[in-house]
Amino acid sequence: MKKLPFVTKAQIEEIVKKYPTPFHIYDEKGLRENVKALYDAFSWNQGYKEYFAVKATPNPFLMGIFKEYGCGSDCSSMAELVLSEAAGITGHDIMFSSNDTPLQEFAYCEKLGGIINLDDITHIEAVEKSVGYLPKTMSCRYNPGGYFKMSNGIMDNPGDSKYGMTDGQITEAFKIMKGKGVEHFGIHAFLASNTVTNEYYPLLAKVLFEKAVQLKEETGAHIEFINLSGGIGIPYRPDQEPNDIKVIGEGVRKVYEEVLVPAGMGDVAIYTELGRYMTGPFGGLVTKAIHEKHIHKEYIGTDACAADLMRPAIYGAYHHITVLGKEDSPCDHKYDVTGSLCENCDKFAIDRMLPEIEKGDYLFIHDAGAHGHSMGYNYNGKLRSAEILLKEDGTAQLIRRAETLKDYFATFDCFEIGEKLLK
Repeated sequence: MKKLPFVTKAQIEEIVKKYPTPFHIYDEKGLRENVKALYDAFSWNQGYKEYFAVKATPNPFLMGIFKEYGCGSDCSSMAELVLSEAAGITGHDIMFSSNDTPLQEFAYCEKLGGIINLDDITHIEAVEKSVGYLPKTMSCRYNPGGYFKMSNGIMDNPGDSKYGMTDGQITEAFKIMKGKGVEHFGIHAFLASNTVTNEYYPLLAKVLFEKAVQLKEETGAHIEFINLSGGIGIPYRPDQEPNDIKVIGEGVRKVYEEVLVPAGMGDVAIYTELGRYMTGPFGGLVTKAIHEKHIHKEYIGTDACAADLMRPAIYGAYHHITVLGKEDSPCDHKYDVTGSLCENCDKFAIDRMLPEIEKGDYLFIHDAGAHGHSMGYNYNGKLRSAEILLKEDGTAQLIRRAETLKDYFATFDCFEIGEKLLK
């Protein structure tokens, strides 16, 4: 399958007249079509709700688009709670799935009326200490341990994960919380990441649905929702088949009717917390080739670096690259595509076959819409890049400006040297 960018060279040439590279750009049309398809796939469940994983792309403009379709926010920090509040997302439209959580963050979530999803049994006491009581609706994160297997082998190792409660702990947690006045319960689990298979979600659902039935029988708790969390991945490589969300939704429905309905739990709402699936393919990093180097290998230097997209540097992750305007040219040149950090891992591609690249060419680095800008940093004094929304009408809207040196030096403002730096 050929991967094509959602933006053309002509559009980028127009955008850079106002907003210089590098920048992250998002496709509004694609985002809207994707969230509609997601809700359609789970329309069989009356209470279905997507809690967008804010950590993937923490931008209130994008969160606002998803809110139009009924999405809430999956938050894991104070900043994400505040972002949600600013975007008009409060109450039970917030799912707070945090771990190793500062007490003040539990308190702020409760102030906003959000649902607290406990990562550990000891956090029951932490919530009581920070809030003063246990909210009427709460959730617990479950970790079954062992290995999570599918037909194509082991997908992940929950037993080595720091998240969630064991079988015995989640049962005991439900009993404790029920005894302290909690009336509505949810369960949550995340057992594998970035799965490019329609099999994952139905298998995860079966694990959680069976656990929900067991918890109801053992504790008498009213389980209001089951949160399948994230894990639905995207095809980063051209030869990967994308997930079919319609097939996934239907697979979950079948398990729902096999497990929950016979147990008298046909009113349980299904929640999801998708980040990568929601935004990943609909964002790209646009950068310009500014240098070339011919030594033991052929290098193309760009005006972006790992501080703009760190996944290739830290994971060795593959991100497809299109040289804009040369989509149909033969890929007959081998390059390492690099940034300017003082780290040899600062490479967007290694030994990648691409069309001939000339200085001034614009490169579109695909699938950077999730865990792209959000994982950025300031090493080497690099400044965070801008974020731009490509509107449905083809116009470009700035939704986060690029950082400036004053931003970078702002935290020196309480020192005498700050006066020099911030001039």
